[in-house]
Amino acid sequence: MVWTGTWVAERLGVELIGDEALPALLGLALRRNPKRAHLLVSSVLGKHVPQRPSVVYGSGLDLGRRVRDLLGDEEAARAVVLGYAETATALGHAVADGLGLAPYLHSTRRPVPGVARAGGFEESHSHATSHLLLPEDPGLLPGDGPLVLVDDEFSTGNTVLNTVRALHERYPRERYVVVALVDMRGPADRDRLTAFAAELGARVDLVTLAAGTVRLPAGVLEKGQALVARYEGGGGAAAGTATGAAPEAPGADPGTADGRAPVTGAGPAGTGAGLVRTAGAGRVGGSGAGARAGGTSPAGAGAGPLTPEAVPAAPQVVRVALDWPAGVPDGGRHGFTPGHRARLEAALPAMAARIAEALPEPAPTAPGTARGTGARVLVLGFEELMYTPLRLATALEDAGHDVRSSTTTRSPVLAVDDPGYAIRTRLVFPAHDDPADGPGERYAYNVAGAGFDAVVVVVDSAADTPPLHAPDGLLARLAAHIPRVVLAVVPSYVPATATARPPASASALPPASARTSASALPPASARTSASALPPSVPARTAAPERSSMLPEPLRGPAFSSYAPEEVGWLLQDLSDVELEAPTEEREEAIQSGGAHYAESLPVEYQPSARYQELFHSALEASAARIARAVGTVTETVLAERAGRPVLVSLARAGTPVGVLMRRWAEARHGLDLPHYAVSIVRGRGIDSNALRWLAAHHDPADVVFVDGWTGKGAITRELAAALAGFPGFVPEIAVLADPGSCVRTYGTREDFLIPSACLNSTVSGLISRTVLRSDLVGPDDFHGAKFYRDLAGADVSGLFLDAVAARFDEVAEDVGTDVKELLATDRTPTWEGWAAVERISEEYGIHDVNLVKPGVGETTRVLLRRVPWKILAKRGAGDDLAHVRLLAEQRGVPVEEVDELPYTCVGLIHPQYTRGATGADGKAVASR
Repeated sequence: MVWTGTWVAERLGVELIGDEALPALLGLALRRNPKRAHLLVSSVLGKHVPQRPSVVYGSGLDLGRRVRDLLGDEEAARAVVLGYAETATALGHAVADGLGLAPYLHSTRRPVPGVARAGGFEESHSHATSHLLLPEDPGLLPGDGPLVLVDDEFSTGNTVLNTVRALHERYPRERYVVVALVDMRGPADRDRLTAFAAELGARVDLVTLAAGTVRLPAGVLEKGQALVARYEGGGGAAAGTATGAAPEAPGADPGTADGRAPVTGAGPAGTGAGLVRTAGAGRVGGSGAGARAGGTSPAGAGAGPLTPEAVPAAPQVVRVALDWPAGVPDGGRHGFTPGHRARLEAALPAMAARIAEALPEPAPTAPGTARGTGARVLVLGFEELMYTPLRLATALEDAGHDVRSSTTTRSPVLAVDDPGYAIRTRLVFPAHDDPADGPGERYAYNVAGAGFDAVVVVVDSAADTPPLHAPDGLLARLAAHIPRVVLAVVPSYVPATATARPPASASALPPASARTSASALPPASARTSASALPPSVPARTAAPERSSMLPEPLRGPAFSSYAPEEVGWLLQDLSDVELEAPTEEREEAIQSGGAHYAESLPVEYQPSARYQELFHSALEASAARIARAVGTVTETVLAERAGRPVLVSLARAGTPVGVLMRRWAEARHGLDLPHYAVSIVRGRGIDSNALRWLAAHHDPADVVFVDGWTGKGAITRELAAALAGFPGFVPEIAVLADPGSCVRTYGTREDFLIPSACLNSTVSGLISRTVLRSDLVGPDDFHGAKFYRDLAGADVSGLFLDAVAARFDEVAEDVGTDVKELLATDRTPTWEGWAAVERISEEYGIHDVNLVKPGVGETTRVLLRRVPWKILAKRGAGDDLAHVRLLAEQRGVPVEEVDELPYTCVGLIHPQYTRGATGADGKAVASR
């Protein structure tokens, strides 16, 4: 029995309860993560703990065979296996191998230029949450066969629910199989998955190796964070961190169990940092591998980062040419078929033989020490690239070598050198694959000090970059502790068809019961057969070279009440199409997975006289505050973008802000900035045809995307993912207010009332929110919107702009001060808002971050457009919430005063459209 969890259990009171098999599968460690204190460390996953590849691969094969027995051969042949990045990419692939008949796809956090996105979802507790689905075959996901979802462990089941919810909306099916090494959910989470399956009308089966639960005492997150801070701050005797060394353990032997030099501590990555000091690492230097580590003295004796002169030279690396089979993907990022599997199996023995030629003879050992007949080898994979290294390792093991397999990771974990702790050592090095989320630390656990004679580092060609080979890179870190470093590079697979579009299925369209008219949601006549349907999602390509002629932007007064020079709308006019549906019917269709929110429009809210008075008084009170934020964000853009920026607002909330920024630039600098409005849709991305038009008429590097405010940052993430296929565009947003700390460029981070959020089209040029529906928007069309000409009598769009612009001169001095301070400040997003939304989602039992809308602007939208459940208001919030309280009163929605809310208010959409949900008339809506 293997159990490496006593260290955490004793200090935090965490208990592992369940099957007898659990202690052999799991250990415990502490996360360096504000969202969750503990980490379940698998001994059979091959991620954090080096393990025999036959054990790692065999665990996945066994699960896959059990799934095949469950489904039967006929259903297994219709199935698709989906694994989760980054931890379960190899496990999912092994399950697919065990299933034998099904193709495999894993999610990815690496956007790939030129590949259309087929979906995505969020992993709420992870340090890096956004998952993309990028299959090469557009028909991979839309089938109606079983979907097999594979993760390493279930703790709450939230990731599975988020995945199924996101995919069922686009590709509904009747059966799901959830697979994991261990199921650690509590009774409430198990019941929630059962209820969710019943709500979908789908069957959900569960296949695991073992089950149990982790009992967490009260306050475990805070206690865990304090413990991490203590040890990483040098206050513990067991380990240090990447930013310093721990105190020397009294009487410690500077050597390690295998006779190698100790692991040493150092400064941050990029300054010579690399390793966590283990217990007993009392000195630096000596002979052997450890002498090359270039570490620091113990804390209290000059501990600190290495000087540049002390950084070791780049190591000598033996590079092996694998002769990878042409056309075989390096993994499941874009799909992997049984045919690919057969070709890889045939090529593995020869590739393993080439690696074996580069391996050393076994290192000398102490007399009487039992060792294998060959060198002790670690095959080290790279983040999501887990399956290929694992299979190369299994081939080496089959050839008689003493092999272990593990993988580098993004996951930050505390390292403590204690036999009762699962993560004994940590190598720290900079990212080397030009990640989409920017540079940062990466880690290799339980590698240093483990007695390996050689390490075979397996990366894809996208990650074979100068940072990999740098003096502080992964190869140098490994060479400081392992005598032989071998590098094997697998060619990064580039799909042959990057612009394919997934076909819609008949069942993906909204049910007839969710539609008020044939034109409000997709017509029933479009549902004759799956093959006859137009795609449900517009083309998402990376090619701005499409030859079709795109129309010129729409402008006022023909489209919108804005002056023609104020904004050009890269949209198509759908004013003559009936698109509105009652709020409660839209919500039912959206939450049931029958429709996407962008396929119809809410009925335009017409404000009462009392509400109009509130708008005007709010505008008078906040005009100067808004003008100051407009000036600050505009001056920041002008300071950081050379030349003449091209403002591209995200319709429609961003458009009034874009017009105001344009007016500021003209009034203060005499600049005539181009300004366009484009559509972006959560879950479906930005209008790719609009991007093509912009790329044809302007330098993409000049484009500045503009929005009104951030909530939890969903649109920020959506934009970054969507632009991965369009080189040259900067994937950032400039906003008036950033209360969620999601962007770098903003006017303020305060959450206050922006009057343009109080109303709908009547403060946004009489334009509706944007529409994306396959029967209305073709592959060569812009997304659509309506111009509500009949509401001209209630239009206050110009009034709002003029009231704010009239305050430009009086705030100019304050803007100058604000901009100087901002430009000298670290404005890196902290994503505090996202963390708060996750906490609220869990505390209120919603378990879906998409139903939590933080901030004054988003709360207003909930009350105007969705089926609200309740409003959370920061205790003591004043006039900024007057209009929210009035709308809540009119709709019969309770307002709950809460303390320590990071936003002024938060709107909660009803989590399930059931009896008790509030309808558009302020009355309870009976469930159907």
